[in-house]
Amino acid sequence: MLTTIAVKTPPGDALVDITPLVRDAVQAAGVSSGLCAVIVPHTTAAITINSALDPTTPDDIIDDLRRLVPTRVDFKHQYDTPADAAGHIKAALIGHSVLLAINGGELVLGGSQNIMFYEFDGPRDRHVQVKVIAG
Repeated sequence: MLTTIAVKTPPGDALVDITPLVRDAVQAAGVSSGLCAVIVPHTTAAITINSALDPTTPDDIIDDLRRLVPTRVDFKHQYDTPADAAGHIKAALIGHSVLLAINGGELVLGGSQNIMFYEFDGPRDRHVQVKVIAG
């Protein structure tokens, strides 16, 4: 079963916890054991697993990604804006998919792990694809 989740993001760089939305997709699929692929079909956004226990963790991650890949005016890629070019690089570093196990009808995540959607070029109306595979 393929589910598309809508994610509305704020301006600039942001981390959005989409764990409840992915859990809902798994529940709707009715699969008790299998895999859940979470895929971002955008080139200036990404997905990963990280902690959501401390609300400042996303700030630290965003700050260091900005430090590692600053927005510059000398990017060769000038299709949209320099921020767009920086977003492509950040998304390539983080990645566009995660694969999670499903056991007992629930996502298998560690106690502090959440599914985090990274926005690098907001505000945007984004989509995340969730593919649940029985097994």
